[in-house]
Amino acid sequence: MQKLLLLGDEAIAQGAIDGGMSGCYAYPGTPSTEIMEYVQHSKEAAEKYLHRQWSANEKTATESAIGMSYAGKRAMVCMKHVGVNVAADAFVNAAVTGVNGGLVILAADDPSMHSSQNEQDSRFYGDFSLIPILEPATQQEAYDMAYSAFELSEKLNAPVLLRITTRLAHSRSGVERKTSQPELKGALPKDPRQFILLPSIARENYKKLLEMQPVMENASDESDFNRYEEGIDKKLGIVACGIAYNYVMENYPNGCPYDVVKVSQYPLPRKKIEKLKANCDELLILEEGQPLFERLIRGFFDEGKPIHGRLNGALPRDGELNPELVAHALGIEIEEGKPIPEMLAGRPPALCPGCSHRDVYNALAVALEPYGDGRVFSDIGCYTLGALAPFNAINSCVDMGASITMAIGAADAGLVPAVSMIGDSTFIHSGMTGLLDAVIKDSPIVVIISDNSTTGMTGGQKSHAEGRLFDIVKGLGVPEAHIRAMNPLKKHHETNVQIMKEELEHKGISVIIPQRECIQTAARKNRAKHKAKKK
Repeated sequence: MQKLLLLGDEAIAQGAIDGGMSGCYAYPGTPSTEIMEYVQHSKEAAEKYLHRQWSANEKTATESAIGMSYAGKRAMVCMKHVGVNVAADAFVNAAVTGVNGGLVILAADDPSMHSSQNEQDSRFYGDFSLIPILEPATQQEAYDMAYSAFELSEKLNAPVLLRITTRLAHSRSGVERKTSQPELKGALPKDPRQFILLPSIARENYKKLLEMQPVMENASDESDFNRYEEGIDKKLGIVACGIAYNYVMENYPNGCPYDVVKVSQYPLPRKKIEKLKANCDELLILEEGQPLFERLIRGFFDEGKPIHGRLNGALPRDGELNPELVAHALGIEIEEGKPIPEMLAGRPPALCPGCSHRDVYNALAVALEPYGDGRVFSDIGCYTLGALAPFNAINSCVDMGASITMAIGAADAGLVPAVSMIGDSTFIHSGMTGLLDAVIKDSPIVVIISDNSTTGMTGGQKSHAEGRLFDIVKGLGVPEAHIRAMNPLKKHHETNVQIMKEELEHKGISVIIPQRECIQTAARKNRAKHKAKKK
């Protein structure tokens, strides 16, 4: 079969296409974004007419995928780890409904917080929801898991959580493809009440889910993704989860001397772990993220044998693993050379030159001068860089949509006026309900929806807000007199300051919408036009 050089994200996308997927649903978020983008640019996906459009947020994406499963076709929904929080209601309940067509939920975790606000471990959601979890160690496994996960989901009547981390998502390796599977024809559930979670039905469904747990555990014990590797030295036994297995092997290029249980499918492959405990004097648990597996193993098997991992300090509690940290836990001395000299001074991230957010912050700084600092509640997007010098313009960034609701709470506490800074895509994702709260209460806040006509932070994906913002804001009940447009350019600075001053003085809800296309997407379009003219 064809062999491709793919990112981990791309391997998952291709595996899902080849595995008979009919629809991919997602909201962009690093490190998961490239999965949907690969499907969107796939010639095969286009020829098969697979669904591959972005959703408004992770919850709507998950619910749409559940709907496709209900209709008897295979669906995958992709998100970063904090997006799982947004999708949690649908995620957890999907375990209780079960599936019709196979359903795969992809969560891309970000240990070390390369581009995130926490180090959340999505495996806890899978364990909490009592569903199977797959965690690839390599790009080939990522492909194979995406390919086979739909069938596993259908066999176990449960969604399957496919969990990856940044390092695997954004590194490349050769991937060998399998024979492409046809899409399912589609059929309604055999049990017409399966997806109706009235308490009486949900209780029965939940009992069925519990009854499937031994089957899921047995599937993990028999899975080709999990294996027991014998070593010659029984002093130590290693449990290596997902990509951590690679870090063990990097330290032992000629073969590991210890017994190793490679774990890439959950729940706990009990028989393999019991064998490891029986054979070895001590255990070392290597897992990317929080010590989920270590806690489980301590709970099941801690009968006097030492268990090492993140909980006892053998590994740090925070950050991602790497071969050096694993070597230290294994007692291997690492020869460290001289530090690599810095050729260039480190530069923190910054708003792009010419970015419209710059002009918004410059105007806002002048308008807020009479009121003092600490009044700007921001959100998650590239405009969050306004927290850095030279702007130092924002005072919060907590989660998607929180800028509006935090401003409401601050105003309720007497901080008037309070300002919300939110982007167009984030507003559609989870800001609309907050704005409705503000309208109902007529909160004395100014909501600035900085509209650059794209989802800029994740690479310029199309925003659902494009051409709709004013109608949405009006529809939510903001008085037309206090829905103000702004052109964020230096030449309009004085006008923009005046608009902001007027709305800051208003003792009720107001919305300002600065509109100018992202400088990066505009440049991209211009390059494409220039290229087309040359042809």
